Formats: sequence, structure tokens, C-alpha cells
Amino acid sequence: VTATKPMLTQRDLSLAYSPGVAFACEAIVEEPTQASELTARGNLVAVITNGTAVLGLGNIGPLASKPVMEGKGVLFQKFAGIDVFDIEINENDPDKLVDIIASLEPTFGGINLEDIKAPECFIVERKLRERMNIPVFHDDQHGTAIIVGAAVLNALVVTGKKIEDVKLATTGMGAAGISCVNMLVSLGLKPENILALDRDGVIHTGRTDLDPDKQRYARDTDKRTLAEIVEGADIFLGLSAAGILKPEMVATMARQPVIFALANPNPEITPEAAKAVRPDCIIGTGRSDYPNQINNVLCFPYLFRGALDVGATGINEEMKIACVKAIAAMARREASDLGAAYGGETPSFGPEYLIPRPLDPRLLVELSSAVAQAAMDSGVATRPITDMEAYRDKLGQFVYRTSLMMKPVYDRARADKQRVVYAEGEEEVVLRAVQNVVDEGLAFPILIGRPDVIETRIERMGLRLTAGVDFEITNILDDPRFNDYWQYYHALTERRGVTVTAAKELMRSRPTLIA
Repeated sequence: VTATKPMLTQRDLSLAYSPGVAFACEAIVEEPTQASELTARGNLVAVITNGTAVLGLGNIGPLASKPVMEGKGVLFQKFAGIDVFDIEINENDPDKLVDIIASLEPTFGGINLEDIKAPECFIVERKLRERMNIPVFHDDQHGTAIIVGAAVLNALVVTGKKIEDVKLATTGMGAAGISCVNMLVSLGLKPENILALDRDGVIHTGRTDLDPDKQRYARDTDKRTLAEIVEGADIFLGLSAAGILKPEMVATMARQPVIFALANPNPEITPEAAKAVRPDCIIGTGRSDYPNQINNVLCFPYLFRGALDVGATGINEEMKIACVKAIAAMARREASDLGAAYGGETPSFGPEYLIPRPLDPRLLVELSSAVAQAAMDSGVATRPITDMEAYRDKLGQFVYRTSLMMKPVYDRARADKQRVVYAEGEEEVVLRAVQNVVDEGLAFPILIGRPDVIETRIERMGLRLTAGVDFEITNILDDPRFNDYWQYYHALTERRGVTVTAAKELMRSRPTLIA
């Protein structure tokens, strides 16, 4: 708990507590929505568990799960500035758990359910969403599903396939697995193209042990093994156990197979083993030491940030899909100034980079604003944002601490747009800077360089720049002003021994002179 006002004098104390707080209490009695303005509730999330399904550890109970919940709280604060109380509840009965959590609604602006085992987690979340008028989100289900959804959309862009045509083989139909499949169906995957397997085998219509969530994906099929359902599949989604997907199974998959092996701490198959038999495969895991890490931290802080900021009464499908599409779009766009987040390298969309990494500084602005907009569009926002651009600026100031200082400078640049010459116009770092300048409307760039080189690099980098529209190119090799340039330079430097030949050569080889 951090004080937002000084507590230095007797008057400060009387305002902060008695009798000052009475005025806030009366205001909330008169208008309950004022609680978000007058208290910490609007920026406070409860991370709640009973410790029955702690990732990688199983049913370790509420006390032993506390470090995980505290860690979750740190991520909320670090990435989105959201305050968190972690609450570990010693209760396994789902109905009693629902009663306990629902009674906390006056305290919190949102509820993040964590590490509650299936199928109880489905029951708890469903009943809480019906009873509570604040966002309730089971991250193990929906957080994973959102990231998987974004990764699948982008993998299909890379492979040139359509989601309505692909076949999915999935193993591990627990909370996360079922939610992932539900999300992919919402995105356009046809249920008849899904074959699923749980710990008791393939989910087919002949089984009598299926709960309603699994029954939805029971298929009339004679396939009974993982090897059989993987054959011919376009996508494998694993949320089960290490090493169960064998190389010989991967070899039978369709052209350019997409593999998301998300078992923790070790995947169903390693990228090395998969690529040894299928060099054309695209693979993602839950691990940070491989490309395409499927990590929930990409999602939950920003989803809640957007939901809290508009006073959403829940987190609906529209908000989750908006989050999916925002994540996918971020990876497809060029990324600038991301050296620290990407180990000194700037990523480029493709098989090794399907989704942003957790430290990407753009996530807060892009995801939170997309979620907030979806909440308003779908009618669950109680405090709609009237100026989305100002809201995005505010989010940006949280990420980029210099934004507040630079905003007046940017505003003046937009109001009086100048022509700016970039001497090293062929350099990738310059081209990314030019993209930012064009996006922000700060200036009209003039690039010095060879047109074919500049345009090739723009295309390779996936930038959205068009020569002659967004910027001009001054070609140092055939610019009609070349003679004027070298003669002027020679006149300035001939007393220092620069000859006519040297002046011409320097003008050709040093674009900074032309600039």
C-alpha cells in the first residue's frame, strides 16, 4: 500500500482518516461508481487461488502456492501499474469457493483466478461471472488461449493457409487445452476439423466419461492414438506431457506443419527434434530459450489494464479476441527501439517470430487500448474513454518515461512539419526511424541513397513506406544537382587542397556531404 497524499501534519491525518474519509463514504453511498475515483478499487486486482493445480507442481495447497501468487502480483505492477492483493483460500468445494470470492467484490476492481484445477475452475469462473459485476478472468484458461490464438493466426499467415481449412490435433484437454480450442473455434477453426486426446485417449462419440466441455469436441472417428490423429494435421497443440510427440509422428503431418508444444517445463517435442524430420515446420514452446515462447505475461496485465480503465463489468469474448488480434498485428508490424527487449536484435516477422516477446514495450499501449475499445463497443464499459488518443498517450508515458517531456516537442513538430534529410538513407535503423516519423506525422523525410537498395530493404523489413508519397529519395549516383553540389563543395575546400576529382569522389561516396 502506497500513500498518494502527504501524511506530515495533524491536518493531513484528519483528511486521510477521520473525519475526512466520511465525505468520500457519503459520496459513494450517493453514487457507487465514485468508488473507483475516490478509492484504490479501480486499480486493484485480486489474484486468487486454492492451490489445487499449481503449474508444474500440482495440488500443493494454498499456503505453498503463495510465492506464485506474489510473483503474479509483481508482473501486474511491473507491466501495467496495477495493484494486487494475493489471496490464498483453503477451500476445495467449488460452491463455497464461489461464495468466498463473490463476497470480495466491494474491495476489488477485478478478479484473476489462478491455479485452480479442472473441471472445478470452469464451474468457479462461470458462476462468478454470473454473480459479479467486475472482470473475472481465469488466466490459466484464457491467457494461454489468447496467446495461442495470436500465434496460430500468424503461423497461418506465414504458411499461407486459412484457418477454416486447417486440421488440428490437440493433446491435453484440461483447463488451458479446452480454452485454447474454444478460442481457435471463435477465430474460425471448424469444430469438425479438430481431433483431441486426453489422458484416457482420443475424445470420440463412443466415450461415456466426458464432461460437457469435452463432449463438445467428441468426434465420430475410429482413430484411437496420438499418432493417428496427428497424421495429416496442419497444427499440433500440446498442453500435456514432455516427449509424447515423437519425430516419426511429426513426419506424417501436412505441409509446413505448425507445432505448439507447450508442456512445462519440457515440451512434447523439442524444436531440434521436430526440425530434424520436418525442416519446414514452425514450432513454439513455453520456454524462453526457444523462439516463439507462448507466455501468458503477454496478455493478462494489459487485458486487465484496459478492462479496469473503462470500468468493464466483465471480460467478454469480444475483448479477448481484440487482444488476440492486437498481439498478432504487433508481430506483423515493424518493431523499432526494441534492442533491450530482444537481446540487441530487432525481430522480423516470420517462422521464428510469430508473437512479440514479454518485454516488448509496445504491449501496454496496443493491447490495453484494443481491449478498452472492445469493451466500449460491446457495451460492458461503465466509464467509456472519450479521447482514445489521449488514453494511448497516457499509457505510453507509463512505458516510455520520456514521453511526457517530449510530447510538447512532438506537438510543435506536427504543427509545423519540416522537410528532414537523412544522410544514411539506406541504413535499417534510419528506415525504422523514418517509419516512426511518418506514423507520428512529425516531418517529411528525404532519404539519400540508392532507390533500389532503399526499396528492397523497406520490403524486407515489412515497413509501410512508399517512395514519393511518404518520403523522397535523393539518388547520389544520378541526381541532376550533382554538379552543383561538387562545385560548391570544391569552392569551399580548394584552398585546403581538395581537387576537382577529389570533390567529385567525396560527393559520390559521402552522403553526409549532400545532406
